[in-house]
Amino acid sequence: MEKKELLYKGKAKEIFATSDPGLVIMKFLDDATAFDGKKKGTIGNKGVINATVTNHVYQMLEKRGIKTHLVERLSDDEMLVKHLEIIPIEVVLRNVVAGSLHRRTGFPEGTELKRAIYEFYYKDDELGDPMINEEHIDVFGWATKEEVDFMRETGFKVNDILVPAFGSVNITLIDYKLEFGRTRDGEVVLADEITPDGCRLWDSVTKEKMDKDRFRRDMGGIEEAYNEAEQRILSIPID
Repeated sequence: MEKKELLYKGKAKEIFATSDPGLVIMKFLDDATAFDGKKKGTIGNKGVINATVTNHVYQMLEKRGIKTHLVERLSDDEMLVKHLEIIPIEVVLRNVVAGSLHRRTGFPEGTELKRAIYEFYYKDDELGDPMINEEHIDVFGWATKEEVDFMRETGFKVNDILVPAFGSVNITLIDYKLEFGRTRDGEVVLADEITPDGCRLWDSVTKEKMDKDRFRRDMGGIEEAYNEAEQRILSIPID
């Protein structure tokens, strides 16, 4: 597949056109940001790790009936994916109190929730990706009610798949974000990535963080943590 002009450059990925208007190439970068881009740096080999983990997890989800934008992996840090109109909403699934949920509620980090919590955020770095609700989504026309229902239902299905799968390799899936987009035919599918960048992953025994919080909090050992998360996730069977 021929790589053509750069269509989009984000904080951690680049999107390139191809000869097929329905397909694009997604390249994962080593660049790392936190706090809506205020903190910047690089994480060694992060692009390859994130491409590898996303490719593996999305194949696993596809096998279990979750439609994604993945077509195929092209290289160590590139994937061929469907060209989507991204819905400007981040969906966050929370299984354990951490991050902003801790700051908003005061409950200690690590508190297990009696059931998963599903949250919406408006994708806008300049606004700090504010938390929103279904009323906002409807009034501002970001997605239809049917799309919102689909994203919620799919999010819980993904959670039901990934929590036990990650648990089988002693990773607790604390929380994570999902993004969705519309294909050229109007079908909504899972987009973007599932990686240590967009998930909080804790070792189930030691509670050590294996995700981008190590970068956010200057904890050190981030490359080692990403490598460990990658190796464990790759050991989960796709079928």
